[in-house]
Amino acid sequence: MNVSEIRKILDDIDVRFDVVDNEKGLWALRSLLELVERLNEENEKLKVENQRLRDENNLLKGEQGKPKIRGNTSKNKDVSSEKERKKRKKKKTKKSKAKKHKIKIDRTEVCRVDQKELPKDAKFNGYEDVVVQEILITTDNVKYKKEVYYSASEKRTYVGKLPAGVTGEFGPGVRALVCTLKYVANMSEPKIFEFFENFGIYISQPTISRILTKNQDEFYQEKEDIFRAGLCSTIYQQMDDTGIRVNGQNQYSQIVSNPFYTAYFTVPYKNRLTVIDILLCGKERKYRFNQEAFLLLEHCRISQKMIAQLKEATEDKTISEEEMQVLLGQFFPDPLKGKNNRARIMESAAIAWYHQQTDIPVVKVLLTDDAPQFKKVTEEQGLCWVHDGRLYKKLNPVVPLYREQLDDFLTRFWDYYEKLLEYKEQPTCVQAEKLSAEFDELFSSKTGYYALDDRIEKTKTKEEELLKVLKYPELPLHNNGSELEVRAEKRRQDVSLQIKTEEGTKAKDTFLTIIQTAKKLGVSAYKYIYDRISRQFNMPSLAELIKQRTLPQLE
Repeated sequence: MNVSEIRKILDDIDVRFDVVDNEKGLWALRSLLELVERLNEENEKLKVENQRLRDENNLLKGEQGKPKIRGNTSKNKDVSSEKERKKRKKKKTKKSKAKKHKIKIDRTEVCRVDQKELPKDAKFNGYEDVVVQEILITTDNVKYKKEVYYSASEKRTYVGKLPAGVTGEFGPGVRALVCTLKYVANMSEPKIFEFFENFGIYISQPTISRILTKNQDEFYQEKEDIFRAGLCSTIYQQMDDTGIRVNGQNQYSQIVSNPFYTAYFTVPYKNRLTVIDILLCGKERKYRFNQEAFLLLEHCRISQKMIAQLKEATEDKTISEEEMQVLLGQFFPDPLKGKNNRARIMESAAIAWYHQQTDIPVVKVLLTDDAPQFKKVTEEQGLCWVHDGRLYKKLNPVVPLYREQLDDFLTRFWDYYEKLLEYKEQPTCVQAEKLSAEFDELFSSKTGYYALDDRIEKTKTKEEELLKVLKYPELPLHNNGSELEVRAEKRRQDVSLQIKTEEGTKAKDTFLTIIQTAKKLGVSAYKYIYDRISRQFNMPSLAELIKQRTLPQLE
């Protein structure tokens, strides 16, 4: 805000205290409070910018910038809404978490009473049971003596075969434990090496690395099966992403999930085409120029002239990636121009083709945050209430009146959120209409605090996406599930800053998918991995378990 803008506001106020009336005085006070708030916001931004420029100037002079010394308390504003949401949760009676029925008894030992301590009239009254859990970590090193026969007539040697699942120098137990320690316990490879060394297993760090990354084709297939089964298991999918380092380069981990599974994908970009490619399960992307594609182009504000030219050249056609690049070369001969239009044309045609293809299950509703890459990819989109609530928590007014107005609105915001949760438990058409009307009333509020009013207005524009739960009560109100899956990736990065190879990246995505899915399905990750490595296949696949959980919902 410059001096002329401030002067204009003060000129408009032009209060003469000897002639002021209540209405004019109230308007003047509001204008002054807003001016104070705006000037404070700009002052805080200028402080940050000024420090950045001073640091940059010092660095150019060969000096150091301002050191970043972490204080005892964080200066960052807490934007979490967990406290507000917890206040509204009804306290549930705590149930005792009985676990004895889950414990497998491996052996029973009788603790006898010393007969010398007993009086003569003591009678035996049975036993008092005490269950103590213990674990034994011991080696089971086996020397296999393979029989060798030689046939002189055939000039051929016959050798006994090792048991299924035994390959190389290490058995399935060691190999399954390596994967479990890496992706369940989140241990680094040097620490895994140290763990085994402590218990008498002599394995090198390169061997640990090979166990984690080599010959994992069957697990890669398991991941594909999990993802495809997961896409079929609910009408909605949740999606989120986070940054990741691969061999010194910035990439992204895209996470797709629902209550039955979680799948991880490391990709170089996080645009719409990447999201579509993930949902296509590795199937080659194609482009369809039909009515839906042209409507999307209009929505993207592509000129009518260009749309007409595209219709003439491609209407009702499906083309490959190579053909699409040839087409774009005709419309945009200069590769440095028209980048946004190129992207919008590719995205619109790719979305249209994804929706009409039948080989891969098409996601009906995608629940995400408000990031642009997720928009229009699926027929419908749901937005996260918690993400929207955080934007209100980021407001930090200095005027007491504005702080009160913000607190009051947030109370009403989370009260309404609680009503949506109650609706999910017992949905009715009457209640849906009532909640829709309440949304309009709540987000048509005018408080006089310009930043809050602006934020309320922006929330109102997302009404269709935020109230998707009224149409689909099974839809979560927030995307916290995906954020928890993101946390698993971030905790891994705390131990392993980056991945060096393509093999390592693929293995990481695969095992995170298997382990997080097993966790949701109540399956022991170690037992499952051991079952697969040992070639026993006694346990049903995770994809099959997802299908079993899905069937009751579809009936």
